[in-house]
Amino acid sequence: MKREKYQTFINKRIMEMPPGSVFVTFDFADIAPSSAINMSLSRLEASGSIRRILRGIYDKPRFSKLLNEPVAPDPSKVAYAIARKNRWSIIPMGDTALNILRLSTQVPAVWQYVSDGPYKEYSYDNVHILFRRTSNKEATGYSYITGLVIQGLRALGREHVSETVIKSLRERLSPEEKKVLLNEAQGTTAWIFDYIKEICKEHEV
Repeated sequence: MKREKYQTFINKRIMEMPPGSVFVTFDFADIAPSSAINMSLSRLEASGSIRRILRGIYDKPRFSKLLNEPVAPDPSKVAYAIARKNRWSIIPMGDTALNILRLSTQVPAVWQYVSDGPYKEYSYDNVHILFRRTSNKEATGYSYITGLVIQGLRALGREHVSETVIKSLRERLSPEEKKVLLNEAQGTTAWIFDYIKEICKEHEV
């Protein structure tokens, strides 16, 4: 009876998630013990209600009417689910940061993240995710948007941050995000901070 109750509560939580959500087993730790969670998720996977992406990581498929099939899991959501499962702090880097900031339309061959966890690689359905070990400050010392912009500028390189890039970031970021970025990024590499001041210049004191 208790097992059926666990299944009911887990089913309800997943039903309330939007399609495309990626979740990990311990997202249900407040409902049931790990053995019951694993059993419940295995049943849902067998029924087609959810998909197993990697060990302990699942998604609630989003269906495309255009393609008439489920859409592939979002690599960014999968990366953050892996980080959540392992209790890592991560920030997109390289081509991944440029893609998220819309400074590049190229889909990354490898979705890369700086992390305060160990160096790790994961693959599923021809998607490759890489976590690179970095200093604690680089992964955890900034808010998401500050870390993302710093990594995006670093990926471009000093000589390739054009007026178009600065204008794009200036228009993309909200006034509040610019204030946070300008405040948090003061300790970063000097040339990166110079560009950040340009991006945020309407908020300089």
